[in-house]
Amino acid sequence: MKIGISYADRVCFLGTLKQDERAIASARSMQYTHLGSTGMQVSRICLGTMSFGNSEEWMVEIDKARPIVNRALDLGVNFFDTANVYSKGRSEEIVGELLKDHRDDVVIATKVRLSTGEGPNREGLSRYHIMDQARRSLKRLQTDRIDLYQIHRWDYATLIEETLVALTDLVRRGMVNYIGASSMWSWQFAKALFTSDRLGLSRFVSMQNHYNLCYREEEREMIPFCKDQGIGLIPWSPLARGFLTGRYKRGGKTDTPRYRSDKYFAERFFRPEDFDVVERAEEIAKEKGVTVSQIALAWLLHKGICAPIIGATKVEHLEDAVRSLNVKLSSDDAKRLEEPYKPHRIIGPLPVPESAS
Repeated sequence: MKIGISYADRVCFLGTLKQDERAIASARSMQYTHLGSTGMQVSRICLGTMSFGNSEEWMVEIDKARPIVNRALDLGVNFFDTANVYSKGRSEEIVGELLKDHRDDVVIATKVRLSTGEGPNREGLSRYHIMDQARRSLKRLQTDRIDLYQIHRWDYATLIEETLVALTDLVRRGMVNYIGASSMWSWQFAKALFTSDRLGLSRFVSMQNHYNLCYREEEREMIPFCKDQGIGLIPWSPLARGFLTGRYKRGGKTDTPRYRSDKYFAERFFRPEDFDVVERAEEIAKEKGVTVSQIALAWLLHKGICAPIIGATKVEHLEDAVRSLNVKLSSDDAKRLEEPYKPHRIIGPLPVPESAS
């Protein structure tokens, strides 16, 4: 007995097969690198999950996050970043649920320091807060260890020795594999590394700093210092909160969910010189037949960044980011992209409190 297959069904089947083949090919082309001087390898695109949750209108809940994470895994992304405070822990819950069946194939990074509620001991880098939040993060992430536990800025109220002893204890207990840091002043990071070396404590292996084509102040001290010390650079906001996608035009409308709900967006970018940078990126993107986002990410990779942390609320955002790995920039391309830049005020490190100055 013959079973007939319609022409439409054959076309549908072949289309699905081609999509699967493209997914496999993309996964094979994913690039991996060691995180700083560690032996742990991470994909050169890290999926940031601050957009997973429900605290802002532009964020996505688990039903919309699921296809993004699944596609990331298909494309070979093995590096996922979250924080205990993103949507009051909901981001960690979503990440934990979506990655629990892939736990031994991925690198999960989260953070501790920022406020988790009212009252004493609900923020900072004291031993009390670190130990409490590590246990809570492990529970939300549905895992027995955090691969990269990062301090979410500097804590002026706690001695760095206390912080590093607590983090080292987590490493020795097997609850954490590596520790990392995020935006701070270079002298603070130098002090932390010196303290680790002096006391024989775990050393920060990564720096999650603010760095993109429109914000390059980190090139003055932090980035050269990190390269000298073998620290992996995993910058946040590599697309300047979406400004470097080319979506926003000089003199154009800015009424997007992100622009409406992100109080920092408008004040950080949208200056005439920022549009100069975007328009230069648009020129080069047109020459190469790629998107502005891909040019912005390719520039970071060209500068020796370990893995930019990209946020995605749609599968297409992620796919676009992964394609940047295949964009090659010459030294002349990089110079052209950098030429319009004008200095910005410092964004990232917490200011020194008046009581501590």
